[in-house]
Amino acid sequence: MNHIELFSGCGGLSLGLEQSGFKLTMANELSPMAAESFAYNFFNENIEELARTEQKTKHTFWLNSNFAKLKPRLRENPFTFPAFDEKGTSDLPRNTSKLKGKLVVGSIVELNRLLDSNEDLVEQLRTSFGSKRGLDLVSGGPPCQSFSMAGLRKIDCDKNTLPWEFAKFVQHTQPKIAMLENVTGILRAFKDEDGKSFHAWYEVAKVFASIGYIPLCLHINAKLAGIAQNRPRFIMIAVRFDHYNLIARDFETNSANEKLFSPSLAFYKLVKKSGDELPFGHLDYFDATKPNHHKLFEESFLATLVNGEKVTVRDALDDLKRNHPSEPSEFIKALNSTFEALPQRNSLSNHDFRDNGEVVQRRFRLYQILQAIDDRSITKAVFSVLKGNATELPDDVWSVCKQYKYLRIDNELLSFATKEEFIDYLRAHPTKKQTQKALVANAQAPAALSIPDDACHYDEHELRVLTVREMARIQSFPDGFVFRSKITTGGKMRKFEVPQYTQVGNAVPPLLGLKLGQSIAKLLC
Repeated sequence: MNHIELFSGCGGLSLGLEQSGFKLTMANELSPMAAESFAYNFFNENIEELARTEQKTKHTFWLNSNFAKLKPRLRENPFTFPAFDEKGTSDLPRNTSKLKGKLVVGSIVELNRLLDSNEDLVEQLRTSFGSKRGLDLVSGGPPCQSFSMAGLRKIDCDKNTLPWEFAKFVQHTQPKIAMLENVTGILRAFKDEDGKSFHAWYEVAKVFASIGYIPLCLHINAKLAGIAQNRPRFIMIAVRFDHYNLIARDFETNSANEKLFSPSLAFYKLVKKSGDELPFGHLDYFDATKPNHHKLFEESFLATLVNGEKVTVRDALDDLKRNHPSEPSEFIKALNSTFEALPQRNSLSNHDFRDNGEVVQRRFRLYQILQAIDDRSITKAVFSVLKGNATELPDDVWSVCKQYKYLRIDNELLSFATKEEFIDYLRAHPTKKQTQKALVANAQAPAALSIPDDACHYDEHELRVLTVREMARIQSFPDGFVFRSKITTGGKMRKFEVPQYTQVGNAVPPLLGLKLGQSIAKLLC
């Protein structure tokens, strides 16, 4: 089987698909920083070293750049890339067959414009560079900030056009199956200035139906696939109509597979009849977190997405602690064994501990305690004092808080004798943040993990933020996968730089990619 990966990022989805039996036809990524990690892990190509020695890449091509040399390209703002047909420096070979198995750095918008003008490249991609199978899969996760519930959720945001660019690429290349991954925020309606609802996922499904694909829309969660993160996701698996007719012959009457696809087939026919005018309400998505839908997942080609064993943060991280580390869990042993085909590295990468000051460490201990208490009213009362909005604590809050040991000025863990002493302690550690939380050892991590400030460790002897490697472990990246480029960023550069922490946070968990690949493989022949 073969696939083209769009919005590839550092390669989490590609890693999983590769392990499930898919061979890379071509990949595309906008960010040079994420592309550096992709090239390092999939091609064993060290672009930073090549840039230092002024050599050229063999596996990574820029669609167009403002710079002729590699070094400035690695920090180039990708939103300033010249159009593919404007003056700049392009690495694309004239012989398009040389793009087989390679990574193209550039905008999907410009890649589509290139395909509009280059029939030879379209043919190469449609046939997976001459494969008798043709092209099996186009997959990817368009950037999702404007669909995310944490984002601005603007209808007219440029990033909202990217799922449509994904569809345009699929129309060009005609794979048997297209798979689109996104945050679950895409399932919640936008509101325009007039209060009119816009259902992004439904509109994307309509677009795919209009270009000849039957769209199956899913709400899944990575934790159900055996990943240490509560990470809900939207997945659309769109099957080309002629290929669907081929595989549907094997669907038994009233089988789970038939029940999953029947509404999508009816929707496809409605779109063919009514086009873009078809109003919202003619297609629903299947939710793996709902009992009646969960059973359909279990009994269908999607079973691998819901049959994983529960994996906790402790399972993923405990052997990486600075103090009193445990032996690697069975989960970690299995994870590294599953992805052992990665290039062998001599040491554990991306596990540099970040220094946190004494005040921050004491605050982290407080976050650990609030997570252990797990009572929203207590958290709210404590943060009212931390933020300077209150000078007192209710007695019932104090009665719970006094049972715990806090990090004191002398770095000892001690409890407080009086409420007044505790209030003085809180007032001495002010903060305006309320999003940062401590992880819970025996639970899955929250979905929002993309910068160091998102979470701190669960262990009272590890009062610090997570390392890149620990973030990657939670996401099910094996230890052999190395993240390249800057570790973190800030300020205005945050708008276009994709450092290591963000590469991890934006990625599809490789184990989820593996399970998705195993599911899609059952629809191919």
